[in-house]
Amino acid sequence: MERNNDSGNKKHEQLDQFRTEDEGKDLTTNQGLRMSEDEFSLKAGERGPTLMEDFHFREKMTHFDHERIPERVVHARGFGAHGEFEAYGTAEPYTKAGFLKKGKKTPVFVRFSTVNGFRGSNETVRDVRGFSTKFYTEEGNYDFVANNMPVFFIQDAIKFPDLVHSFKPEPKNEIPQATNAHNTFWDFHANNTESAHLGIWAMSDRAVPRSFRMMEGFGVHTFRFVNDEGKGTFVKLHWKPKLGVHSLVWEEAQMIAGNDPDFNRKDLYDAIEAGNYPEYELGVQLIPEEDEFKFDFDLLDPTKLVPEEEVPVTLIGKMTLNRNTDNHFAETEQVAFHPGHIVPGIDFSNDPLLQGRLFSYTDTQLTRLGGPNFHEIPINRAVSGVHNNQREGMHRMDINTSNVAYHNNSLADNTPKTVPAEEGGFEPYQEQVGGKKVRARSESFKDHYSQAKLFWNSMNDVEKKHIVAAYSFELGKCDMPIREMNVKVIANIDLEMAQKVAKNLGVEPPTEGGFDSTKSSPALSQENTVKFPDTRKVGVILADGFDGQEVNMLLDQLTAAKMSYEVVNEHQGTVKGTDGTEITVDYTFTTTDAVLYDTLFLIGGPDVSKMFKKETSKFVEKTFDHYKTIGATQHGIQWLEEADMLNQPGIVAGEKMADLITPYIEAVTVDRHWNREVV
Repeated sequence: MERNNDSGNKKHEQLDQFRTEDEGKDLTTNQGLRMSEDEFSLKAGERGPTLMEDFHFREKMTHFDHERIPERVVHARGFGAHGEFEAYGTAEPYTKAGFLKKGKKTPVFVRFSTVNGFRGSNETVRDVRGFSTKFYTEEGNYDFVANNMPVFFIQDAIKFPDLVHSFKPEPKNEIPQATNAHNTFWDFHANNTESAHLGIWAMSDRAVPRSFRMMEGFGVHTFRFVNDEGKGTFVKLHWKPKLGVHSLVWEEAQMIAGNDPDFNRKDLYDAIEAGNYPEYELGVQLIPEEDEFKFDFDLLDPTKLVPEEEVPVTLIGKMTLNRNTDNHFAETEQVAFHPGHIVPGIDFSNDPLLQGRLFSYTDTQLTRLGGPNFHEIPINRAVSGVHNNQREGMHRMDINTSNVAYHNNSLADNTPKTVPAEEGGFEPYQEQVGGKKVRARSESFKDHYSQAKLFWNSMNDVEKKHIVAAYSFELGKCDMPIREMNVKVIANIDLEMAQKVAKNLGVEPPTEGGFDSTKSSPALSQENTVKFPDTRKVGVILADGFDGQEVNMLLDQLTAAKMSYEVVNEHQGTVKGTDGTEITVDYTFTTTDAVLYDTLFLIGGPDVSKMFKKETSKFVEKTFDHYKTIGATQHGIQWLEEADMLNQPGIVAGEKMADLITPYIEAVTVDRHWNREVV
């Protein structure tokens, strides 16, 4: 996609004025004073005390002491990238939002994240993922604050502190980190059964995404589109990844956490650097206001989704991430998202969780980013310009020259002036409201199990097996009373599932329960996602003595199929073929691991060491056990023969490379070979 568009350039030019290049420059203080010394503090004599007047030492140390801003309470572990959104125009009948008009290109910044762990935690933990997008529109910033799961744990924002307190490390010892597998979370889950739906999503493969590039994003809440005539339409928003939705298997995720705790961010960064720009289509489910009550659930309940078979997703635009950050802290850590950052044509519903978030996000940014001027940080600045009567406060960056800072006024001709709605000024949607002031929840929110059962019914046998294993693992870390309570909750979803989990946990299996429904939504199963070989990473096991022509054919065809590869050997440097071909080794067996690749291709060599054989066998075993494709030719076939794997699904082996490449790429496209016999 083109990067040279006016709106995109405007945002990048805005950021450019804040970029500084230190290389080749003189060292200065923060006030621009060039310094003659930066190795030694100012002392009274060479062995004397440091002097208080050493302003350079005090400035340098004070800045260091305050470099760490408070991390986000949730979504602390994040990674971001810049990009561009182009609208298809299909949303125009429903919303007057300018950035959704046909052909309009808008610069964006996206931050992906885990929810539970601290900034230093692993990325491949079982967790919900954040997927937040800031659109720098000409009408102001619009923030689409999303997760990779379409529902949430709770129905009312007043319980959000309780939820987060439950899944954070336990107060007595701050253990465990970045996981829900402990007593307090599952105690909350058992006693707040509105969590049952998101709970089963979190136990599914959706909680361990293969890549940020291969996961959906959901707005969770019901919002409103408002068109030029003032007509409102309820809307659910979705990001649909062009590469499909794919996940790790649990054992693989745990191994990756030890081998590469930055696995997901590295994957995104490398893809963008290589020009394999991630693409996502923005989709909407549109519900006329008159249909608000036609569903068997409450549209305002954030623990419910609208099945795509009932309300199809209409695609309204495409986002391409095409630029990595220049400075992670300045951009990714200082970006401030807020579901209340909207533009004309987008408005809210009365979802009680959403209503609470509209307060909490601003309050959070005030603390985290040091005051009310966080919108002036470069990554947060609106390209449309900001003009109001706000002044002063911590970290003010704008230098306002007007002597008037109030409204109404005559000294500045009553400017900045308000703008009528018909000229583009924001006007809230005029919804009829009324009723007694109560602390209560609608009766329509009291169904906690129907959609959890919908999700279970929608899974294939493999996905169901993984859910049972996940419940068993997580609850297996808890005390017996917590296990027993949660087995009862699971029994209210599906009795057979609960009985399997109970057996694994040593809990008395329930004999009754289960939500009586056969309803399913095929769109919820990852088995039905699109599958491509694009950007899949191949580990090529290669040693001296290979056939250079054959190997070059493989590498060329992998590149042509938009796959990437890394050559693995027992040492760095190069390996040589029989025809003199030299190929650079990217990693050794000790600096990479089989779990970091989507697939292996075994070539080997005629005379390899015992260590090479041993380590290759480990790579093959892990790849096979995680149901991935393995290709082999030349001397590489021996490892498959020795392990009795040759006739298993997803194993592609033979003597001639020309006969292997097409079936190998087709097997990689399948992604996982679940019908493989793995002991």
